[in-house]
Amino acid sequence: MELNTYLHFNGNCAEAFKFYEKSLGGKILMMMTHADAPPELKVPDEWRSKIMHARMSFGDQVLMGSDAPPDRYSKPAGFSVSISVKGAEEAERLYKALSEGGQIHMALAETFWAIRFGMFVDKFGVPWMINAEKTPA
Repeated sequence: MELNTYLHFNGNCAEAFKFYEKSLGGKILMMMTHADAPPELKVPDEWRSKIMHARMSFGDQVLMGSDAPPDRYSKPAGFSVSISVKGAEEAERLYKALSEGGQIHMALAETFWAIRFGMFVDKFGVPWMINAEKTPA
């Protein structure tokens, strides 16, 4: 069994996935637009360039997403995409890259459980947590 994150965007999925590919050091494996759909689906012209399905990998992880139709888009709430890393340097790199242009909720800092932990909403409206746990003594 696999558990993967699937994000819905408000028309900017392609831009978000290119940003995540660069920030996470990943690789976009698939970026299908609605124009790629069979003709019988009759996609409106203004929706043809929007993303029907995107998938990227980074390490052994997968992130997927798509553009939600305007009448079905909801601002992300009630969850965070959590990334756990080993080491303060990697936590700092990811936090800086992914939070660029976003809204900081908790600055990256040492906590009682982590050498680095921070929370933010990125410039696409997706909430994230970056965590580098302390190793037991």
